[in-house]
Amino acid sequence: MLTEPFLTATNILTKIESYGYQAYFVGGCVRDYLLGRPIGDVDIATSAKPEMIQQIFNKVIPVGIEHGTVVVRYEQESYEVTTFRIDGIYSDNRRPDEVEFVNKIDEDLARRDFTINALAMSKNGHIIDLFEGRRDLKNKVIRTVGNGYERFSEDPLRIIRALRFTSQLGFTLAPETLVDMKEASHLVNTLAVERLTNEFSKLFAGNDIRKAVTYMKEIQVDSYLPVFRSFPSLIKKLPSNMHSLMDFGEVIAYMHIVEPSVSISVWVKEWKCSNRTKKDAIHLVNSYHVFKKHGINSMLIYQLKRPYLAPFFRVVTLADPKVSISMEKLLTINEKLPIQSKTELSINGQEIIDLFPLRRRGPWIREIMDSLEKEIVLGNLRNNNKEIKEWIRWNPPETN
Repeated sequence: MLTEPFLTATNILTKIESYGYQAYFVGGCVRDYLLGRPIGDVDIATSAKPEMIQQIFNKVIPVGIEHGTVVVRYEQESYEVTTFRIDGIYSDNRRPDEVEFVNKIDEDLARRDFTINALAMSKNGHIIDLFEGRRDLKNKVIRTVGNGYERFSEDPLRIIRALRFTSQLGFTLAPETLVDMKEASHLVNTLAVERLTNEFSKLFAGNDIRKAVTYMKEIQVDSYLPVFRSFPSLIKKLPSNMHSLMDFGEVIAYMHIVEPSVSISVWVKEWKCSNRTKKDAIHLVNSYHVFKKHGINSMLIYQLKRPYLAPFFRVVTLADPKVSISMEKLLTINEKLPIQSKTELSINGQEIIDLFPLRRRGPWIREIMDSLEKEIVLGNLRNNNKEIKEWIRWNPPETN
C-alpha cells in the first residue's frame, strides 16, 4: 500500500491519466520505496509532452523543457515530471544533445543508468521492472542498464554515482560494471567540478563509505579528481574503516589534518567550494589542534558551538581513532556551560565604560569582555552583574 509522499503525488498521475496519457513514479523514489528507505524527491515520467503538462496544471516551471522536464507545483510541493524519451549523443558528457519523445515507458527505462533506478511504479503500486532491478535490490548489487561503458561514456558522473550508491546503500558493484567503470574512469576528468563536489558530499555521508573508498582505490579514479591527481598519496590517507562525514567541510578538514601539506585553501579552490565550507573546515581544523594541545575542556566546547559538536566528533575520531571521547561527553559539557555566547554576559560595554569614566573608549573594553567571557566559561567567575563588576575593579584595564 502506498504511503506519503506518494499519496499526494498520486493525484498528479490521476490527472495526467484523465487526459489520456500514461504516468508513473520512476527512479530513486521507487528504489527507496522497495528498500523501505526514506523517500526523497518523487519523480514522475509520462507520455504527455511538456506543453501538455503546462496545459494540465496551473503551476509549472519549465526547468529543462528542451529535454522534456518540467516541475509541477502541487499542494505546496514540487514534482519533476519528464516525458518518456530516448537520448541522443552526449557530446558534453552530461546531457544529450537532443532527445526524442516516445510513447512507451519501456524505451524510457532503457536509457537509465542502473537497474535499481530503472524501475517504474503505477499509482496502484504495480512495479514495472524490465531489467531485473528488484533482483539486484534483493542481492544488493549495482549494475548498469545495458552496456556499462556506453552508460559511463554518456555521463561519467555515473561512475561517481555508482560509488556513492555503494556508500549509501552498502551495495556491491557487479563485476562487469566494475570493469566498465575502470575502463571509463579517465572520463571523470571531463566533469564540471561542481557536479563532482555534490556527489562526493553524498558519498562521504554514506553509512558504508569504506566500501566506496575500496572501490575508488581499485578503479584508480583518484587520478582524475581535483587535488587527488596532484597528490597521488592522498588516496592512501582514506582508511578502509572510514565512517560518515556529513558535509564537504568535514571532508576537507579531515584531509588537511592527515595531510597538512595540502592547505584548506587548495581544497576549497580546486573543488570550488563555498566560503561557508571553507569557514567550517578552518573552524574544525583549528578546534582539532586546540584539542590535541589541551584536550577536551569547557573553553573548547564553548568556542566550537553546539552545531559543530557532531562534525568535530566525526573528524576527530576519524583522524585519530585512538582518541577516547564520546558525543555524550561533548553534549554534557555544552549543556553545563554557564553561557553560550558573549551576548549572555550579565554586563554590557556601557556598564564597563561607566566603571572608568575618565578613560577614553578603546580596545580595552573588548579586552575586558574577552577576559570576562573566558573566566566565566572556565568557571572561575559567576555570571552575576555584581560579582563581574567586582572582578573588573580588581582587574582594571592596563593604563596606556
